Amino acid sequence: MIRRKDECSIEYREHMRDGDGTVRLTHLISEPAELNDKGRLFAKLTLEPGCSIGYHIHEHDSELFYILKGTAEYSDNGEIYEVSAGDVTICPVGKGHSIANKTDEVVEFAALILYE
Repeated sequence: MIRRKDECSIEYREHMRDGDGTVRLTHLISEPAELNDKGRLFAKLTLEPGCSIGYHIHEHDSELFYILKGTAEYSDNGEIYEVSAGDVTICPVGKGHSIANKTDEVVEFAALILYE
């Protein structure tokens, strides 16, 4: 199967997880069955300058980010790190994270959420 970029749905979420601004999600899958029902999200997320996803805990799933473009501030279970293109973040079950674009450039990353 091949999904062309113009076949991917785009969603805008304001104040995602109580973050700032509006996050653009380009959904790369259309339903969990495309991940063999082992996950619920595979998407490219875009954070404009000043935009963020607020801190949240993953109770029954884990989330990975692969930074594609830009530099962001990442909270790894409360500890703050700078992440940039090529970096991977992993938030396991029971841990929390957030990400914020505090630069003047766009930040893009792929996100994958897998069930416990």
